[in-house]
Amino acid sequence: MSDLLTVWWVWMAAALALAVVEVLVPGFIFLGFALGALAMVAVVLVAPGFSAAALLAIFSGLSLIAWIGLRIAFRKQSSGARIVHQDVND
Repeated sequence: MSDLLTVWWVWMAAALALAVVEVLVPGFIFLGFALGALAMVAVVLVAPGFSAAALLAIFSGLSLIAWIGLRIAFRKQSSGARIVHQDVND
């Protein structure tokens, strides 16, 4: 099992699967994990030789950073709803 974590396409498949789950489940919960798995593709390709525990720790850190970044990015967007202070019948 730990040998699979050092293969880049496993992380790509995990990113794709998490992105599909994100489309099916509302709430932007799995998008950070999908971006973390996508970033792990680059980590595994650039710096091979990490242990399974180190790869999972890097994945969790990258996912947390991606989730926080997405949370900040989506917080700035408004829904477009306007607040009405005056009724039409007044």
